[in-house]
Amino acid sequence: MDLRAELLKSIWYAFTALDVEKSGKVSKSQLKVLSHNLYTVLCIPHDPVALEEHFRDDDDGPVSSQGYMPYLNKYILDKVEEGAFVKENFDELCWTLTAKKNYKPDRNGNSVVSHQDAFKLWCLFNFLSEDKYPLVMVPDEVEYLLKKICTAMNVELNSCELEDYLSQEPQGQGGLTVWQFLDMVNSGRFLRGIEQEAISMAVEEVYQEVIEDVLKQGYLWKKGQLRRNWSERWFMLKPSALSYYMSEERKEKKGSITLDKHCCVEVLPDRDGKRCMFCVKTSSRTYEMSASDTRQRQEWTLAIQTAIRLQAEGKKSLHKDLKQKRREQREQREQRKAAKEEETQRLKQLQEEKERKLQELELLKEAQRQAEILLQEEEQRRRQQHEEMQRTLEIQLREAEQARASMQAEMVLKEAEAERQRKRILELEDMQERLQEALQQEVKARQDEEAVRYAQARLLAEEEEKLKQLMKLKEEQEEYIIRTQMEKQVLKQEMENKNKCLEEAQKQLEEVRVNRQRVDQDVMAAQRKLRQASTNVKHWNVQMNRLMHPIGPGDKRTNVSGGVFAGYQPLLSRRDSSLKLKQRVEDKGSDPTRENSKENVSNGGSSSMLPSPDADTMATEPTN
Repeated sequence: MDLRAELLKSIWYAFTALDVEKSGKVSKSQLKVLSHNLYTVLCIPHDPVALEEHFRDDDDGPVSSQGYMPYLNKYILDKVEEGAFVKENFDELCWTLTAKKNYKPDRNGNSVVSHQDAFKLWCLFNFLSEDKYPLVMVPDEVEYLLKKICTAMNVELNSCELEDYLSQEPQGQGGLTVWQFLDMVNSGRFLRGIEQEAISMAVEEVYQEVIEDVLKQGYLWKKGQLRRNWSERWFMLKPSALSYYMSEERKEKKGSITLDKHCCVEVLPDRDGKRCMFCVKTSSRTYEMSASDTRQRQEWTLAIQTAIRLQAEGKKSLHKDLKQKRREQREQREQRKAAKEEETQRLKQLQEEKERKLQELELLKEAQRQAEILLQEEEQRRRQQHEEMQRTLEIQLREAEQARASMQAEMVLKEAEAERQRKRILELEDMQERLQEALQQEVKARQDEEAVRYAQARLLAEEEEKLKQLMKLKEEQEEYIIRTQMEKQVLKQEMENKNKCLEEAQKQLEEVRVNRQRVDQDVMAAQRKLRQASTNVKHWNVQMNRLMHPIGPGDKRTNVSGGVFAGYQPLLSRRDSSLKLKQRVEDKGSDPTRENSKENVSNGGSSSMLPSPDADTMATEPTN
């Protein structure tokens, strides 16, 4: 039952309450006020232009329900959004309008239910009533609702007394109206000895369960996420979420756990001083809770699993689903009952036919007995006659025997005819069973044919979709091939440029290698010159040692000593400078800028070789 059907049931009560004369029509001014109130409680933006235009005063007079439906559908029901308004306020508006006229509680204040409980029972009645007008609730649903209320009070309903009451109560359209139902509850026949407060609590519990879709509610201990401490919270389970509050008054909401088909509930072992633990796992978090006992834990886990199952099946309300199942069961029951009545009628007709045949057979047997009696009487008369009448009696006897034979033959024929009739009846019954089997096979064949056609259509649709995907993939493949070829050309061009750069780098490397070989040759030549200069220095040192003589005390040889050491000191300084230059050349041999260093070494070596003639000259001067 969708939202529109639920709203229409309540609006129907409001419309009929405004129909004071019970003519099926309501004045336009009253419908205008009703529409304005519906705009308000349903939180729909007011459309005063359409309201005035539709309900303007003219000569048409009052409006029937059929005349009001187009405006109701177009300007009100089509604009209603689920969750945008409070359903209880809407129901209270319609209840207020209809209760003033139709609900008549006990004036002495002896009513079993209060006015607020009567409103909730009215809402429950609308939920469980049939989807046809005028609204009635079938006896099965009446018994179901009363059992729910009695179960909430831990009281057993007397089903026999309820059946007696329903059989005595006049029922229109196959059920009770809401006012008959409220009168039955207020009569106290089924709720004797129960306080009004207990009845009110039971009605509230059933109202929350059926109308507000509360699967279960009660206190549980919950483990915190941040502080990891345990707190007692009032939990309320609905098919879409598990909400928890500070207390059962539900004034301060602490949080909510959104349930979907990916959630699950698991039983946990006792720990942290808590027993009867279980957890609810969602995609983002795991909630740990503890019940008061094992029975409560089992009830909570089963209720949460029911809510998860409803979410997986895409259903919003458990009791809507249960109501639909009960309605289907009633329809199946009615169908079986109708089929059974039809079968009983057919068997009754066959029994009447059989009885008629038996009556005919009895008539035949009675005729046979009458004939036998006549024969016996005739025989007795013939025995009483005189012998002179013997010939006549013999003739009559033969005629009687012939008549008897003909009667026996006729009786045999009648019995054979009766046997054929019995066989014909059996054949007809067999034929009827075969016809029923053939009809069932034909229905099954048609169902199989429809399933095959549906599967064939689905396969054709899938094949067409796959063909579209194949064409799309082919186009993408062609685009990818073109793009790949273009990228390949670009890469080929880049490879050619890199190859050219590589060839130029190789040429430069060859030139660097040639220069390096030439510099190495220059360094080797400089080293040979340096070794030659070292040999000359050693030679002149030997010569200087030979020229040196011991000097006695007081002797001064200024000429010799000055001449010798004046030429010897520069020679040593040149030798030291040449050795340092050689060491520097060897150290710079591994430097990346080795070419410039080698050139400097070669220049230094040649410059170090230049003083050799001067040294020779200086060394030969003393000799002269």
